[in-house]
Amino acid sequence: MADPYPGMSVRATSPAVDWSEITPSDSANLATVPRALDCAVSGDVVIVSASGNEITITLTAGAPYPVRPVRVKATGTTATGIIGMW
Repeated sequence: MADPYPGMSVRATSPAVDWSEITPSDSANLATVPRALDCAVSGDVVIVSASGNEITITLTAGAPYPVRPVRVKATGTTATGIIGMW
């Protein structure tokens, strides 16, 4: 497959180049800090920042939300099929 942008560097505002499913956890940090979250089924997501701030956001399925959490908590999270993109 040809890549028309082989020499372009990936920046925080670039489109995602990889992603993985996130399993919410109240104790474990994410393996990779994403630059956006999305979900398959809309709902609330409790996220924690690198500085430890916790907030609940509402994700709409198919609408990436540009945040960089270190953890997605299970308690209080109702969205399902959450993916992290970077």
